[in-house]
Amino acid sequence: MKMTELLLAELESEGEKSRRALEQVPEGKHDWKPHERSMVFGHLSNMVANVPSWVTMIVDQDELDINPPGGPRKSEPLNTSADYLAALDKSLAGARTALKKTTDEHLETSWRLLAGGKQVMQLSRHLMIRDTINHWVHHRGQMTVYLRLMGATVPALYGPSADDQRFA
Repeated sequence: MKMTELLLAELESEGEKSRRALEQVPEGKHDWKPHERSMVFGHLSNMVANVPSWVTMIVDQDELDINPPGGPRKSEPLNTSADYLAALDKSLAGARTALKKTTDEHLETSWRLLAGGKQVMQLSRHLMIRDTINHWVHHRGQMTVYLRLMGATVPALYGPSADDQRFA
C-alpha cells in the first residue's frame, strides 16, 4: 500500500471522529476556557476544524512560518457547530486533493516549520503529516474534555462515551 493511501485512510477516519466532536459545539461558548492558562474553546474548536488544511500546506509548500513578519494571518471567528463543520469539510477536501495528487517520492522530501524565520523543525513530508494528524487527535481529545466540563455531549470516538454508546 502506498503512503498516500495510508494517509488518506487515516485522514478519513480521524475526519469522521472530528466531525462527531464538532457536531457538539454549543453556541455562545467561543470564549469559554476551563482555566486562565487554557486555550479558549473557540480557538481549540477552530484547530480541530482546520488542522487538515495543514496537510495541504505540507504537500504544496516547502515550509511554513507560523510567526511571519507582520504576524499570522487573522481569520473570521467561527461561532456555530455548522460553521465548524463547514470549515472541517473545506479543510478535509483540500487535504484529500493534495494527497491524491502527490506521490510517495514527494512525501519523502524535506519540509520545514519556521517561527519568526528560524527553523524549529525539519522532517520528511510524510512524517510531518503523521505528526500533524497526531496533533489534530490531541487537540480533539482536549476539546472533548472541554465539552464534558461545559456539560455538552461527549461523542463516541474510539469507543463508547458516557453520552454516546456507539462503538465505531
